[in-house]
Amino acid sequence: MNTPHEAAAGPIFVAGHRGLVGSAIARVLAAKGHDVITRTHRELDLTSQADVSAFFTAAKPAAVFLAAAKVGGIHANSTYPADFIRDNLLIQTNVIDAAYKSGVQKLVFLGSSCIYPKFAPQPMPESALLTGPLEETNQWYAIAKIAGIKMCQAYHRQYGFSAISLMPTNLYGPGDNFTPVNSHVIPGLMRRFHEARLENRDSVAVWGTGNALREFLHVDDMAAAALACFERYDDEEIVNIGSGEEVSIRELAALMAKVTGFAGRIVFDASKPDGTPRKIVDIKRLSSLGWKPRHTLAEGLEQTYRWFCDNIASVRMA
Repeated sequence: MNTPHEAAAGPIFVAGHRGLVGSAIARVLAAKGHDVITRTHRELDLTSQADVSAFFTAAKPAAVFLAAAKVGGIHANSTYPADFIRDNLLIQTNVIDAAYKSGVQKLVFLGSSCIYPKFAPQPMPESALLTGPLEETNQWYAIAKIAGIKMCQAYHRQYGFSAISLMPTNLYGPGDNFTPVNSHVIPGLMRRFHEARLENRDSVAVWGTGNALREFLHVDDMAAAALACFERYDDEEIVNIGSGEEVSIRELAALMAKVTGFAGRIVFDASKPDGTPRKIVDIKRLSSLGWKPRHTLAEGLEQTYRWFCDNIASVRMA
């Protein structure tokens, strides 16, 4: 089997390079001098087995970062469950199988912390996988991602294929989704506080009590962690990617007001749900590789807000 370092030689295909995760991975790989291969959805339909097979035969990538996925918020997952499980299963199956058959030296599969049970212990260790029921609202996406993990493990075990699986925590940063319905906590709050400042509103409402604890990681730190695992890790066991730090939604809202320059009141609507009281991943396995995040949450939010303001004409807002 190739060592992780040897697997880094040659062109690297980043599947999903236009998304938050894929674009960050493409940036960090290019900065390290790697030859990065990308394809848009129009150029390559990853749900088509024939198209994916033909691409790998022609492009001959030495390595793959599989960040492509059909993603969405609670509303989208609830409305289109068949789309979420079918499309993600197709993308993963086609890419992993074609990568192995075409002689790819290493594949990095990107999952999500939503693979863990709804009532997993906190911080969530990798060993919590498949130990309890999933959160109902995103189970279709989570089950597809779990199938991707198991496919990587099976190909690793049966064929000696160097396929590893990484599970990031809540991510934010340049390239995020700022739409009202599908955005996650940080881009949603950032847009709301930004617009409140522009419109001179005296208050901003935030769902819940503000007491729920969450973990956030800048997407460039996630990409650096993924590269570290690519170079130093070659086990079939999954690896959590996180900051190892928690912040309450109340503290996050105060930080967001400061970053965006909003000087009004922050009103917490306790009639709305808090969600899970606490959600953080255990990063001992990742830390053992010598990796640490570079951005503090305050620094990361400031950098992301600058990017948001500089690119507001082109970011996903609707």
